[in-house]
Amino acid sequence: MTPIPHSEIRNSDCKVTEHVWSLPLEEAFLDRLLRDAFENHSHELTFGPLIPGAAYELKCPGKPERVSLSGGYLTIHWGARGHFHLCIGTNYGPAASPNPPEVIVQRRPSRAEFYRGIDKNGHPVTWGFRMFNGDTTPQITIFFPNPFLTDADGIAEKPDWDRLAMWEKFLRAYAGVEPDGLDRTGKGFGNAAA
Repeated sequence: MTPIPHSEIRNSDCKVTEHVWSLPLEEAFLDRLLRDAFENHSHELTFGPLIPGAAYELKCPGKPERVSLSGGYLTIHWGARGHFHLCIGTNYGPAASPNPPEVIVQRRPSRAEFYRGIDKNGHPVTWGFRMFNGDTTPQITIFFPNPFLTDADGIAEKPDWDRLAMWEKFLRAYAGVEPDGLDRTGKGFGNAAA
């Protein structure tokens, strides 16, 4: 796999606020990545839509009972504990009433990426995956385990760098990128930009 270079997002003061690795949008690639996340890392995932005015940071209720792909939609199902559908491919709709082209484009992902949030001093403070639909509306954000947080979602007294294992694994496996050492320079949320 050819390594995917990261780009930088800057604020109005030209300070870097994020590093972003743009990922392939093929259904098979997104299926593999999301299945890996939910089937193999459900015990450490926090996920949900992150939209202007709302951040849903949900914990998986356990390993999914079923993960399926049909009609471009990936379904993560926990039985009686809930499920969600995520369009990761092309959904043409039913043969008797097919979706118009603009609906197909709107539902399909237009952007998928790994991101690393950078604090005001240039140190990483958050890590994750996010995906947007054809209208650039956020579909899902997966917050990777954070060394500055505890399992109970509290602020850690000292960083637990082992919590970067999922980030490092996914960066290698899906972006072809080796960790650059910057991740372990973070100082925690006290340095985060306002």
